[in-house]
Amino acid sequence: MSATTHHLTTPPAPWKSSFIEHLGKMPSPEFVLSTVKPAPSSSHSPVPYLPRARFCIYRGMWSELPENKHNDAPMNDRVYESELPTFTSDVRMEKIPELFATGAGHGDVEQSQGSGGGGPVEAVWWIKEVGTQWRVKGTAYVIGEDIEGKGEESSGVRTVKSQLGERMRVVQKDGEESWSWGKELTAHFGNCSPGMRGSWKNPPPGTPADKEPDEEHKLGQKVTDLNDKIARSNFRVVVIKPSEVEMTDLSDPEKARRHRYTFVSEKGDDGEMVGKWTDEELWP
Repeated sequence: MSATTHHLTTPPAPWKSSFIEHLGKMPSPEFVLSTVKPAPSSSHSPVPYLPRARFCIYRGMWSELPENKHNDAPMNDRVYESELPTFTSDVRMEKIPELFATGAGHGDVEQSQGSGGGGPVEAVWWIKEVGTQWRVKGTAYVIGEDIEGKGEESSGVRTVKSQLGERMRVVQKDGEESWSWGKELTAHFGNCSPGMRGSWKNPPPGTPADKEPDEEHKLGQKVTDLNDKIARSNFRVVVIKPSEVEMTDLSDPEKARRHRYTFVSEKGDDGEMVGKWTDEELWP
């Protein structure tokens, strides 16, 4: 684990077990991810940012990748646990530069090719099987191949490790030194099906379909090599760092409630920063 990482003392989130239980009842844990995009001058928008939304698939909590018998990638030991939802993406998708442009560093397209980001997001799941909506508000960070390697870390890599690392709770102290960000990234790649891995070798998203792609960028490819150069260069894991989580339970109209969980940090008795989640019970 990088020295740029500091872990807040934070107890497990009170919403986590219900959230995971509810998602487990879905045929596929799909959710709507909303980002914001700087409004182009040609749009004549009255506001500086425009909303963007799309469906994504939840891939587990960061550092807690679910067991998958079909995943033959090397896995980290369970050294950490977290409340940091993940999904996978293609660096060529518009949401990646959006997360950089709207983050604290206001990164440009060139910077969005690596790790970093931190733009605001909102993720919403409607789990009809239990009549409950989950809304996660926070910031999202992008993890790419530069997350680990030789040489000096980029500012984006340092930001990712600092921002996410503080929410990674240590559960196996003697394994911290051997835990690897790069191994975790590869494990997420291995967790995807060969067809999904092949999608990262598709023709560039959003380009005209009347232009014939080259031999290495075609639809319907299947990738079995965990180190496929093209697929890995486009593959990203995106991690949401929640600041607020809402659970709206509508399963019983006569007892409907909304719970709002908010993350706060404060100095503990020893002067160290301590994190915790507050819980408000609200009318829906």
